[in-house]
Parts: sequence; structure tokens; C-alpha cells
Amino acid sequence: MGIFDSFKHKKEEVKKEVVKKPVKKASVKPAPVKSAPVKESKTGIAYKSLESPHVTEKSSLLIEENKYTFKVTPRSNKIEIKKAVEDLYGVNVVNVSIINVHRKKRRVGRKFGFKKGYKKAIVEIKEGQKIEIMSR
Repeated sequence: MGIFDSFKHKKEEVKKEVVKKPVKKASVKPAPVKSAPVKESKTGIAYKSLESPHVTEKSSLLIEENKYTFKVTPRSNKIEIKKAVEDLYGVNVVNVSIINVHRKKRRVGRKFGFKKGYKKAIVEIKEGQKIEIMSR
């Protein structure tokens, strides 16, 4: 039993040697600095939800009605798409319609495969505003 007692005494001695130093407290505290509120950028949402503008003959006809077509990620919803377009292009979105374009079966010789499906969004913006999709 004497062996075990010697280990206990060493631990107690180590504990006694460690002495905490008193921390000096400043009597005068500096005034907190107020910074201007930081505007959160939603560009992260734009790059996560919008893939590319969908340029076709039909979409070019819809531009005359202030409707623009985009390919979007499969998991994005109308609210995310609206925020992304407003932030990225600086326009006011009036309406968002979503279309799921399903995959299509294709055949090459004897082999069958599928053409990839995607999600498409038609975004209607406020009259008088414009989005420059393709530079001229």
C-alpha cells in the first residue's frame, strides 16, 4: 500500500505548485465601435440555383413579353430563383414558373440510352426593365 500512497502525494504536490496569477482588470473600458450594417450578398444563392440562360427560338419570343428563361438546378424552388435573378441582374421579378423537362429515350444503332432531363424556369420581370442575356 505504501507504493500507491507515494503516487497520491506527488499529484497533490504538483497541484499545490501551480498557482494562478491574479489578472489585472482595466478600470476604463474602451467604448464599443459600431460598424455600419453589412448587406448580405445573395450571389451564393444565384450560383447555386441558376445554371445558365436557356436561349431558344421560343425563349427569344418570350423576351418581348418581359419573360426570360433559365436552366436551373433540380432542387431549386421559385423563391430561390426569384432571389437569385433579382440579386444577379438587379431587376424586380413579378412571377416565376417552373417546368420539369423529363429525360428522353434515344437510340444509337442497337443501343438505347437517355437524353438528360433538366429543370427550366420562366421568370417574368417588371415592365420597363431588361436583362441583357446575350451581348450584341
